[in-house]
Amino acid sequence: MLRSMTGYGKELVSLPEKTITIEIRTLNSKLGDINIKSPALYREKDIEIRRMLLEKLERGKIDFQLFVENIGDKSNFSLNQSLAKKYYKELKSLADDIGEDDFDEFLPVLVKLPDVLHPEIEKLNPEEWEVIKKTISRVLDKVDAYRVAEGSSLEKDLIARIQFIIDYLSEITPYEQDRIKKKKEDLLTALNNVKNNITVDKNRFEQELIYYMEKLDITEEKIRLKKHCEYFLDTVNVPGSVGKKLNFIVQEIGREINTLGAKANNAEIQKIVVQMKDELEKIREQLANIL
Repeated sequence: MLRSMTGYGKELVSLPEKTITIEIRTLNSKLGDINIKSPALYREKDIEIRRMLLEKLERGKIDFQLFVENIGDKSNFSLNQSLAKKYYKELKSLADDIGEDDFDEFLPVLVKLPDVLHPEIEKLNPEEWEVIKKTISRVLDKVDAYRVAEGSSLEKDLIARIQFIIDYLSEITPYEQDRIKKKKEDLLTALNNVKNNITVDKNRFEQELIYYMEKLDITEEKIRLKKHCEYFLDTVNVPGSVGKKLNFIVQEIGREINTLGAKANNAEIQKIVVQMKDELEKIREQLANIL
């Protein structure tokens, strides 16, 4: 079953003094392009988070965000009271000197003065991290389920377009024989027009005609094209990540279609080749998002 590289998952977990939200978004990318956003307290776990993301999601553009909302009375900042009192006395003295009676408005200024509030060094609780890890795993499962659903939709579209190419291939056959017959007639007509002025070696002419017709023959290209299309359909059902392999197969399909176009020498076959190329281009666009 195919998986898309587009995915989304989000989950919230409530702890005694905080609420943590984990959110993961993924988009298509050839490599594992990971962007992690989290508060400073959790930065030490970035490497472990990255490992978890790659292990589950393999590749793609992955945006991971960890949000924290404090809901208790615990603060990560402490007040330097002795320094605040010193600032207070100096500000009060200044207010008296300038005749300012309403000192309340100076309080917001006071807490912003250097070193009055300073952050406390907080250590990550191992139990809290275990809860977060389990939450990340659940979010990754949601992302994977999203990718599977998207992949299922893409799979149906890819199978339908490959089948279109196979159907177009069968439409070439009626024009193929007429094309060779007409080319023979054109050569004979051209030869008859100059026959009175030259001597023709019949055996040599037959050899050259066979050689020329073999160069126009597209039987092998048709067989290979059909085989590549069947291989594509078989590969779609292979478990695991097959996006890169499908891209390689599409390259081979493209080569055969281009050769058909180069050898066609027939307006109707050229039209069919253009339709095949149109379907193949749409397949390439879809494969860019397949894991």
